[in-house]
Amino acid sequence: MQRRLDELIWKVEEARIKRSEHHIVKIVAVSKYADLEQIKMLYDLGQRAFGENRVQSLQERVEALEDLPIEWHFIGRLQKNKINHLIRANPFLMQSLDSFELAEAMQKRLAEHGATMECLLQVNSAREESKAGVDPDEAVETYLKIKESCPAIELRGVMTIGAHTDDEAAIRKSFETTYAIFDALKKEGADICSMGMSHDFELAIECGSNMIRVGSLLFK
Repeated sequence: MQRRLDELIWKVEEARIKRSEHHIVKIVAVSKYADLEQIKMLYDLGQRAFGENRVQSLQERVEALEDLPIEWHFIGRLQKNKINHLIRANPFLMQSLDSFELAEAMQKRLAEHGATMECLLQVNSAREESKAGVDPDEAVETYLKIKESCPAIELRGVMTIGAHTDDEAAIRKSFETTYAIFDALKKEGADICSMGMSHDFELAIECGSNMIRVGSLLFK
């Protein structure tokens, strides 16, 4: 696992420097493929941010590893009936806020709990029917609408999943589209652009991503 983490960090460094030597990238280790021991092992090697895409798994792992100050991220699709579970798990960042309707439902529950949650707006930048997220043309407007009407949600930026294709130009375009939205939202306080997974993170970083979500490269 040390070797895998070292290799990943090396590749991130290379991609980061291509973008700019001042560019900083955070690695979120997606732990759905990992057991608790592997998470602990990676934590001992210095990895601090971990992502889960199921609310139940997130809750279980937050509780099982509560003695470690892990930075937990929720990265999966959230059903409205699981909002209370997510609030109980209290992740550092909810990366997959994929509609204004979900934001309204979360706002209601967060207000009831007297809680707040930091979130990223998920953008369906490749406009793929199989993917969640707001349409890129409506992303800035939706972001501002959530900011205005959902005070318990603290928006930190945007997230996307790259185009599902082998065509590098199409993947690049989906990342560039999301980065342009992020860029437009910086004046609104956006500071996180989460793009790139195990198979496309280098390209995502070149396009401006400052947070990547990597699982299979570390755990499989």
